[in-house]
Amino acid sequence: MFLEERQAKILEMLNANGKVLVKELAEMFNVTEDSIRKDLSALELDGKLKRTYGGAVTIKEKLQMIAANKRRISDVEAKRKIAAATVKMISPNDLVFLDISTISIAIAEILEKRDTAYKIITNMVDVLVMLARNPKIDLIFAGGQINKSRDGFCDGLNLEFMSRFRPDIAFIGVAGVNVLKNSLSSNNINSGMHKAKILSVSKNSYVIAESRKFGLEANFTFSTLQNIRGVVTEIAPAAEISKAARDLNLEIILPD
Repeated sequence: MFLEERQAKILEMLNANGKVLVKELAEMFNVTEDSIRKDLSALELDGKLKRTYGGAVTIKEKLQMIAANKRRISDVEAKRKIAAATVKMISPNDLVFLDISTISIAIAEILEKRDTAYKIITNMVDVLVMLARNPKIDLIFAGGQINKSRDGFCDGLNLEFMSRFRPDIAFIGVAGVNVLKNSLSSNNINSGMHKAKILSVSKNSYVIAESRKFGLEANFTFSTLQNIRGVVTEIAPAAEISKAARDLNLEIILPD
């Protein structure tokens, strides 16, 4: 039996039983226990199971992971427009922070293809992978303990690391921008606290958000709108929201 066939069979048994044991698998496939351990290690690296003492158990996809995947494929055109508008605000002379946001991925897609020596700091894995392909980009990665959606870092270690920097301009993702209630909110406490820290250390901060997020309030409010200079979005918000933004001296930045 080929290696791939054996590993496929292991996953089949795992899905049926919820767990597998190294000793039993070795006897079944007539291979060494070390070979089975290597199989389980490879499958764990692919995110297909979780190793335990003497075997492995299934990984049940969490709601956070499902939500993260949905965010990646939603509002794609809006995110591209916001990214295009955001990139125009980025100067090669500035240290730029890109937050955990699917819009940050769209921004990175543009920057990756440019022949420009940008200076970027990020805590998002996808942005890191993308921008690392461009040797001209001076890239700083803020690591730590990965968050539940596995797309970046916003734990205490990362918070301490980021407190040492003073980005010239920061672009922050949010779950909600409620202009009428003067609040920025996140679905995650650690993420919200991290965003608040970035706002406090950055010289200029902007929110990057689809227009549908205006008026929304998520579970954790991390800042008022006075701590940002503006919101980059794809279309102008409703008249009531636009007026409230003007009253707060909040700039609404739109694509050309």
